[in-house]
Amino acid sequence: MKLFKSSILVIVFLAVTNFSCAQQKQYQLSTHILDVSEGLPAANVSIKLEKMNTETKKWEFIGQKETSEKGRINDFLPLENENNGVYRFTFLTADYFKKNGKESFYPFIEVVFDIKENTHYHVPITLSAYGYSTYRGN
Repeated sequence: MKLFKSSILVIVFLAVTNFSCAQQKQYQLSTHILDVSEGLPAANVSIKLEKMNTETKKWEFIGQKETSEKGRINDFLPLENENNGVYRFTFLTADYFKKNGKESFYPFIEVVFDIKENTHYHVPITLSAYGYSTYRGN
């Protein structure tokens, strides 16, 4: 009887786990910030996402989010949408440095990139008060 109850619990656990995983929304775009001067992720930094309108050549606001304690935002652009186009992240870094008692040369950082495929894009930056770098991650 004990073995039977254990087996049922395992089956229920697996069913609930598979159901909850199947319900998770997938996103196409993520980012993170690593403060290389501190050797730590940059938490609570606002990042704005915009898309270039191909007809008007003007930026259209998509959304704005704040980095987690791990310096990450993982949920920009739902994958089920057609997201091809030119995008711009604006990393609003002035408040981050001010909060940490540091002066900074860059009050914000803009990174423009082109989404061409229906795959995941990771666009992070490494940051210090007087410099930054970006790359396409995974």
